[in-house]
Amino acid sequence: MQHCLPRYILIFGFGLLLAGGLSVAPARAQGNGPGVRGARAAALGNASVALPGEVWSVGNNVAGLGEMQQPTVGFYAENRYFSPALNVGALAVALPLGVARPATAAPAEGAAPPPAARTWARHGVVALEVQRFGGALYNETRVGAGYGYRFGQISLGGRVDVLQVSIEGLGSRRVLLGTLGGQIEVIPQRLSFGASLYNLSQTRLASYQDERVPTVLRAGLAYRPGAQMLLLVETEKDVERAANFKAGLEYRPVPALTARLGLATATEQASAGLGLAAGAFQIDYAAAYQQALGFSQHLSVSRKWGGIIKN
Repeated sequence: MQHCLPRYILIFGFGLLLAGGLSVAPARAQGNGPGVRGARAAALGNASVALPGEVWSVGNNVAGLGEMQQPTVGFYAENRYFSPALNVGALAVALPLGVARPATAAPAEGAAPPPAARTWARHGVVALEVQRFGGALYNETRVGAGYGYRFGQISLGGRVDVLQVSIEGLGSRRVLLGTLGGQIEVIPQRLSFGASLYNLSQTRLASYQDERVPTVLRAGLAYRPGAQMLLLVETEKDVERAANFKAGLEYRPVPALTARLGLATATEQASAGLGLAAGAFQIDYAAAYQQALGFSQHLSVSRKWGGIIKN
């Protein structure tokens, strides 16, 4: 795999340059859209809809919870463009339920074997997330509950959010949102497809100018050419905005360390980051750069413990 690395980087780099050249949309804030969950996703240009099996799947694609094997708690912090008014903080907990059930799909020919037998929770995985964005003048608080279940090579999930938007001097408004997600292993251990629909009910936020919470459809692929590398591509489409094309590359030279690159065209933003596995802890950091607005920083820490809850 190591002797192939320059070729993969060259191909992927050309793809990023091409995608960047196609971008014509101006930079924009995500507002009360789905946002980013975890520094891993941020480093990959938020091309995360096909990523399974981590606590931040609760926000990136709730179907990915179905592959989780251990209870996990995670904390995420984001600072956009060095402005305190644009800070994001999130806390998430995921709990697999039921006796572990072994996977039936065998690894694809030529794919690296997994370090241990693949299992998932017999009764699925439940998760809870609390998130806050903004400062004193404007802020959003979100409480979401999600569930993911895997059967065969398919994972499905759903999530319900209570979103509160507060503006100083104008009060607050609470609304209820629903999100659906799905993932499928097209080629086991090699190629996966993921899709999600955020705010499927097109919830209205205010009657003035019929303001609604964004409805966002995401779809993408995750391809693993070898045990050390992961390539991701994704399209995100807000029903009222141009499509956002995203791409990410993840390279793991040693089991404990991961390097990442990413690009998002609609926001004209490039990103990079590192991940460190330290026992039960996973620590990830990302930095993103937007030419007009500057740098954003992302940090997430998660911890696994125990095993699947038996019931």
